Amino acid sequence: MSFYREYLKYKDFEFNKFLENITSADIFRIINKDKIDEYDFLALLSNEAEKHLEEVAQKAHKLTIQNFGKTILLYTPLYLSNFCINRCSYCGFNIENKIKRKKLTLKEIEEEAKVISSTGLRHILILTGESRKETPVSYIIDAVKILKKYFDSISIEIYPLKEDEYIEVIKAGVDGLTIYQEVYDENIYDKVHIAGPKKNYRFRLDAPERACKARMRSVNIGALLGLNDWRKEAFMTGLHAKYLQDKYSDVEISVSLPRIRPHIGVYEDIYPVSDKNLVQIMLSLRLFLPRVGITISTRENQKLRDNLIPLGVTKMSAGVSTEVGGHSSKTKSDSQFEISDKRSVKEMKEAILSKGYQPVFKDWMQIDY
Repeated sequence: MSFYREYLKYKDFEFNKFLENITSADIFRIINKDKIDEYDFLALLSNEAEKHLEEVAQKAHKLTIQNFGKTILLYTPLYLSNFCINRCSYCGFNIENKIKRKKLTLKEIEEEAKVISSTGLRHILILTGESRKETPVSYIIDAVKILKKYFDSISIEIYPLKEDEYIEVIKAGVDGLTIYQEVYDENIYDKVHIAGPKKNYRFRLDAPERACKARMRSVNIGALLGLNDWRKEAFMTGLHAKYLQDKYSDVEISVSLPRIRPHIGVYEDIYPVSDKNLVQIMLSLRLFLPRVGITISTRENQKLRDNLIPLGVTKMSAGVSTEVGGHSSKTKSDSQFEISDKRSVKEMKEAILSKGYQPVFKDWMQIDY
C-alpha cells in the first residue's frame, strides 16, 4: 500500500464547500475533544477557526508540553553540493540557472564539520542538489563516515533513494531523512517540475515510506507552502504524517513548514501564506497529531520564530548557511534560497532560554557494536 491511495480519496474533495460550512460551535467542539479525526483537522484550517486561534493555541501548547516538554532541538544544515539535473521552477538549484556550482571534497567536508561542531551542535542535516552523477550514494556514505566523528545524529536531504539504498546509508550512520513532496496536488507538481527525475511524483511520494521500511530512525516530511492553496497542502501533509505514524510506530515522524523564499531565478505563481496562516497550520497539526515533531527553519524571520516557540515547534535550525561550503570555505557557491533568521547558534540558544525553554544540542547517540 502507498500513501497515494490515501491522496486519491481527497484528490477531488470539495474543500471550499466543506470549509464554508464550519461554525464556531464546530471549532469549540473540536478543541474539547481528546482525539480529532481528519475532518476535524481540516475544520481547524478554516476561516472560522482563524477567529479562534487563541483558544486553539492554548490546547496546542498544552499538548506540546505533555509530549515534548519545554525543549527545542537545535541543528544546522550542511550543503555538500548544489549540482542538480532537475528543472524545478521554484528552486535556485534549477539546472538552467546560471549559478556558481560547487561540490565539497572530503577534506572540505571535514573542515565544515569542525567549524559546525565547535558551536556545540551534535545534530546535522546534509543536503545536495539532485545529481546522482555528482553526488552518488557512495559519496554520501563517504561524507557520513567523516561526519560521524563530529556528530551524534546525521540526517540527509538529498534525492529520493530506493529502499536498499536507504538501508546502505543507514548502515553507514544516517539516522534521519528529510524529504519534501513540495506540492501534493499532482497537476501543480507536474507543472512546476518541468524536467528531470524529480518529475516522478509517485517515486518521491513513496520515498518516506521506503525509508521507514529500511528502519530509518526519524523521517521528516513537508510541502513547500506557496505552491498551492495552503489549506489543501497542510491537510495533505497532515494526512501523510498520520499515515506514516500509524503504520510505522517505531519511526519518529515530524513535519516541516517551509514557505517559499526569494531565490536565483524567477517564479511568480505563488499562493500567499501569511504569518497568521503559518501559525494556524502549526496549531492545527499539533491538535491532530500530538506526537508529531514540528520544524521551523531560518526561512522565517527572528521575531516570528521566537514567538512560535511556545506554540508547538519542537525543532529549529541555527547558524545556517544555504551555500555549499558556507561555514568554512572562502570559495562559496550561490545559495539555494535566501535565509531570513541569520542568528548564530549561541544567539538561538539565548533566545530559546529567554522564552523559558531548554535548547537541546543532543538527544540521540548511535552505538556501534
